[in-house]
Amino acid sequence: MEGRLPPRLEIGAWRRAVESEGGFATVLHRGDPDAGTILIVTTERGGAQRLWERLPRADGWRGFTPVSAPVTAGGAIDPDYLRRRTAGDPDLWIVELDTTRPERFIEMRRECVDPDPTRP
Repeated sequence: MEGRLPPRLEIGAWRRAVESEGGFATVLHRGDPDAGTILIVTTERGGAQRLWERLPRADGWRGFTPVSAPVTAGGAIDPDYLRRRTAGDPDLWIVELDTTRPERFIEMRRECVDPDPTRP
């Protein structure tokens, strides 16, 4: 079984880390504080957005993976898509990280939890 932090703690850590480096982080939808799924919308300094979802990987790790989502003409994730996701799963959290190289904060999570990614 994977030891997972409650979403409220995981998201709080991302917010503090991103903001400490001059970025912006906000919760777009607040789900269940202890058991909700997390979607991450990343933006590199106001540019096009990318959506990440925690999915199982071949190595057994349930890590965040970029996923396809409909986007607007301006490169933003379609808000109707996000509304449909939260309507289907009210426990879902959606957090936005807007900073330089936002994916490094997502990967930071794995390094903190599992410092040896080669370990089964």
